[in-house]
Amino acid sequence: MNAVRHSSTAHFADSSTPGPAASQLGMRRHNLALVLRIVATHTDLSRADVAARIGLTRAAVSSLVDELIAAELVREGPMASSGRAGRPGRTLTLNDSGPAGFGLEIGVGHLGACVVDLGGEVRVWRRVERSNAHRDPADVLAALADLATEARTEAESSGLRPLSPMLSAPGLPGPGPAMLTHAPNLGWHDVPIATLWPGPDTPHLENEANLGALAELWTAHAPANFLHVSAEAGIGAALVIDGRLYSGSRGFAGELGHMPVHPDGPRCTCGSRGCLELYANQEAVLHAAGLPEPTATDPVTVLTEHARAGHPGALDAIERAGDALGIALAGAIGLFDPAAVILGGAYAELGDWLLPRIRRQLETRLTVRPFDVQTVTASPLGRRGPMLGAALHTVREVLRNPASIG
Repeated sequence: MNAVRHSSTAHFADSSTPGPAASQLGMRRHNLALVLRIVATHTDLSRADVAARIGLTRAAVSSLVDELIAAELVREGPMASSGRAGRPGRTLTLNDSGPAGFGLEIGVGHLGACVVDLGGEVRVWRRVERSNAHRDPADVLAALADLATEARTEAESSGLRPLSPMLSAPGLPGPGPAMLTHAPNLGWHDVPIATLWPGPDTPHLENEANLGALAELWTAHAPANFLHVSAEAGIGAALVIDGRLYSGSRGFAGELGHMPVHPDGPRCTCGSRGCLELYANQEAVLHAAGLPEPTATDPVTVLTEHARAGHPGALDAIERAGDALGIALAGAIGLFDPAAVILGGAYAELGDWLLPRIRRQLETRLTVRPFDVQTVTASPLGRRGPMLGAALHTVREVLRNPASIG
């Protein structure tokens, strides 16, 4: 019943054995995924229409569609108006009940859970403000599991069946199953999520910046090549090349927050000096604005409210953060030549004040070749990106390998 993050290996293991049965099984799974993707990307198609598009017989497509309907992935709608002679067939659509993507999130200052249907529509969204930094991981995971149970119950009441969750976390996943190797802003190191998770359905794990970037890609807000930059307590980046996430040789790509922007600046917690995080993360901007760390409201809301009110200290601090971001991004753009840069997370909500300063720095520093600074934009997803990306990850796996649904 669960969609597994690396399910393609497990579910295709039996097709590695030589012989016609294995080949036929692999081909059927390939065709099953092909039919599902056609239904997902086109409207008002009948079984005959699908057969014509992919070059299979109507009988073969009909059998595959029956299998997808049995798995609750596809449903039939009203009669199609194809304009052809003969009896029209019923239209095929993704099932808006049944299997669904399930995303969870641990932030430094919040927990979250969401459920999306196969069409990507958010059906359940829950976020609670809670300080998680330097707290016992088992305590945080227990609170998240309770929130996940609430979200699952709400989803099931509307006919959805959430699959195995994907967890977004502000750190680096390790090589083991659901191992969070390094999450400095939480104060966590080598945390075995799989061992500590209370109850069944252990979530799979991915970095929040990566999931935020994938959410941009999958919701059609981004081109195939772009750099995604986001911030909460820390600053993360993710690079997408030709529609694929680039993780680096060891999975550590995207550490923009520790790029030096003022080499003679103060010492960072990482041991270096003048890192971007010292000037442009939430804590740094609040401190520079002369604002205390809020206890009842999240820092981004405090900053945006003060900026809208014209608070001189807040405006000056955000603009200086924009300058620091512009310096860091000039180096990243010069190295990777992305088609666009997208500000996510807290930066998206502060975009009205950050973007002019970032663009000014880029105009000054990117002089060797032309770069359109208007391609640096704020994400319409705001801070929803990582959790939405986590839920959509499962949906994408289902569309890629519907045979993984048992």
